[in-house]
Amino acid sequence: MGSLAEFFTWDKISAIAIFIAKPLIILIVCKFIINALLKITGRVMGKTKLDEGIQGFAKSAIKIALWLLTIIFVADSLGVNTASMVALLSVASLALSLSVQGLFTNVFSGISILLTKPFVVGDYVEVAGIAGTVRAINLMRTTLTTPDNKTELVPNGDIAAQNIINYSTAPVRRVDMKFSASYDNSTEQVKKAIMEVIDADERIVREEGKEPFIRLSAYNANDIEYTVRVWANNADYWGVYFDTMEAVRESFARNGVEFSYPHTVVHVVDDKKKNFLDKLTK
Repeated sequence: MGSLAEFFTWDKISAIAIFIAKPLIILIVCKFIINALLKITGRVMGKTKLDEGIQGFAKSAIKIALWLLTIIFVADSLGVNTASMVALLSVASLALSLSVQGLFTNVFSGISILLTKPFVVGDYVEVAGIAGTVRAINLMRTTLTTPDNKTELVPNGDIAAQNIINYSTAPVRRVDMKFSASYDNSTEQVKKAIMEVIDADERIVREEGKEPFIRLSAYNANDIEYTVRVWANNADYWGVYFDTMEAVRESFARNGVEFSYPHTVVHVVDDKKKNFLDKLTK
């Protein structure tokens, strides 16, 4: 009993209590500071216009970083060599970053998309070779609904690495069309037939700088090509395109404009001319 009492002296008990209490106090204080900092961060971000996805990602990253610092402080209070611990964490973080490189690429690309806003939910875009309406923008993927009602989940890394075409940025779009007519029809006759269709469509925008454009654009082997450009609201784009294509055919028929098609001209030579030509070629 005497030896046991000598072992548990007040000095040793005090040293053990301090050894246990010091990391506990550091842990409690750090936890209080972390909670306070996260609340302040949440309030500050709540007053900004940052996307909720970015806010959640930033809060999680801050929380993880603060808890890693807390672990290092607690380990240092226990006498652990924190230098080797930091080196180990650095190696582990490097290995983790290499293994999830694609994940980080998508996340940071998602943050870039949410910050720069090349498109927003509801826009009709073409990204990574896929065209559709944007339904959601998350940190990892962007959700598109294609015209045939398919849902496409496109990785944000693929979007950021390629061209982005946003068809909804401007309120109106130009509708480009081409029509072919026979060489037998005059240019004015063809242009008049096409303009008749354009004048009858109220959806076509008529304002300064966006006047309808109809010009002869090419002489082909079997026909003459005309380029037509009109402007329409985004919602009317495809309606104007397909309705104009159909209506021009009817207008050509009413105005006597002939569509052309590939054909071959055959010259028939009678027997006398044939014999004469044969003698010349001999």
